[in-house]
Amino acid sequence: MDFRRGSRDEPDINLIPFIDILLVVLIFLVLTTTYSQPTELSIHLPQAQALPPENKPQSVMVSVGRDGRYLINDQLLPSSQVGALTQALKDASGANASMVVVINADAAASHQSVIAVMDAARRAGLGQLAFATQQPSDVR
Repeated sequence: MDFRRGSRDEPDINLIPFIDILLVVLIFLVLTTTYSQPTELSIHLPQAQALPPENKPQSVMVSVGRDGRYLINDQLLPSSQVGALTQALKDASGANASMVVVINADAAASHQSVIAVMDAARRAGLGQLAFATQQPSDVR
């Protein structure tokens, strides 16, 4: 051993064990990987030419904006809290539990905003929900 002052040997890093471990892990990953191809379904959706119902049920219209604001029967709610939404649905429906809550949600509205409407309707005792949609402009 050389105990001279000021002489420093560069430490050697032995990479052979590291490469051996990586090779074993690579072999393990290759052997345990399953190669499955995603299945594809060719689905043709049915078309309907339904007439509008003759007697339209009473409904409460709830509009959900992309920014999370709510309108109930074209009246803007000052708060977006579920409690305020529940009270507004109770006021709009009166005591009629058979009213249908029609949700007009913007396509960019968050899922949480729509779920809040559904939760408020359940709390208000309104069990019938419907989602309003529109026909695409280019149907082929």
